[in-house]
Amino acid sequence: MDIQVSALGAIIGLLISIVLIFMKAPPVYGLFVGALAGGMIGGASLEETIELMISGAQDMITAILRILAAGILAGVLIKTGGAESIARTIIHKIGETRALFALALATLILTAVGVFVDIAVVTVAPIALVIAKNANISKTAILLAMVGGGKAGNIMSPNPNTIALSDAFATPLTSVMLAGVLPGIVALFFTYFLAKHLSLTKKDAKVALTDIEHKESPETKLPSFKAALSAPLVAVVLLSLRPTFGIEIDPMVALPLGGIAGSILMGQFQGIIDQATFGLSKMSNVAVLLIGTGLIAGVITNSTLGDVLIRFISDLGLPVYLLAPLAGTMMSAATASTTSGAIVAGQVFNTTLLESGISGIAGAAMIHAGATVLDHMPHGSFYHATGGSVQMSFKARLKVVPYETLVGLVITAVSVIMFGVVS
Repeated sequence: MDIQVSALGAIIGLLISIVLIFMKAPPVYGLFVGALAGGMIGGASLEETIELMISGAQDMITAILRILAAGILAGVLIKTGGAESIARTIIHKIGETRALFALALATLILTAVGVFVDIAVVTVAPIALVIAKNANISKTAILLAMVGGGKAGNIMSPNPNTIALSDAFATPLTSVMLAGVLPGIVALFFTYFLAKHLSLTKKDAKVALTDIEHKESPETKLPSFKAALSAPLVAVVLLSLRPTFGIEIDPMVALPLGGIAGSILMGQFQGIIDQATFGLSKMSNVAVLLIGTGLIAGVITNSTLGDVLIRFISDLGLPVYLLAPLAGTMMSAATASTTSGAIVAGQVFNTTLLESGISGIAGAAMIHAGATVLDHMPHGSFYHATGGSVQMSFKARLKVVPYETLVGLVITAVSVIMFGVVS
């Protein structure tokens, strides 16, 4: 497309979107207005701006279809009680003496198998509150353990982030998932270190009895741990056939098949319609958001912003590959979402990075890692959903933000070393 928008216009459009999202406007409309304003301020006519926006939204269709298909897997894990079974088993096996590590690991595994990070935290939270009350651990410590574990699992998961990035960089989904394993493991132990440090802080609020009343869901009728793991395992095995045997099964097929197999093995296939409907309701919100990100991505992609950022990095004497984590961090801060941040950055900067000699897997991995640095800002739903899961006030929740950022920075640092410095 020959239409070119100025970098200034793209930046102003992005800033308008951020302001509107901060003002609690629906993100998709905030992104719509920002894209429209950015294109026109950047020198494009109204007709040309609309053309860019439609083109950007169209580029999201493949990712949206795969994400909607992934809803079956997520819905099965949540509605059958499989996610809760996995969490409870892990925490029980590790024990309350290592409660914070158990909470971080449980949340990591839930997000790694395909559960949304905010839902994973909400799932683990009732158990965390009981443990925290018994062990006299602060709310700040348990929330950080869960959020940090969630971030660690998020970058190695068959979720909307990895699906969209694998599509943007034409890289197998399993490769993008594997790229996040080592950064995630390092982040898990770093999270435990930080949470342990916070647990020793006397002034932070402890869990009260009223916080856990009616919060702990019953353990009866939960599927077994092995049956619960069957859904993600089937999906991962199907996805791994491509790099292992050259047999390509698209995530649009592999992820729903994993969910269906898990539903059957957990003995709850009679409820598959409800499970799929629930998963679709969760993924539909993401799909709509992706349309909004596609609108502004279409404008930014056809702007000079990428060239300006590369010149800025070069003028500082920094390597070009730092554009990837920087883009992920910037976009996740703007949208307060790992998913939106990773997807916008991937769509906008994929061509620039690839033409600069950065491999597809390196670009996807470093953008994804960067998107975990500031995805927890107060203008996003994750901030409020996680704080509410442990009955934490807005002010108290704000105290966790610097520690969450440190976890994201560690993930990013490891990813940059692996795919920028070493490779």
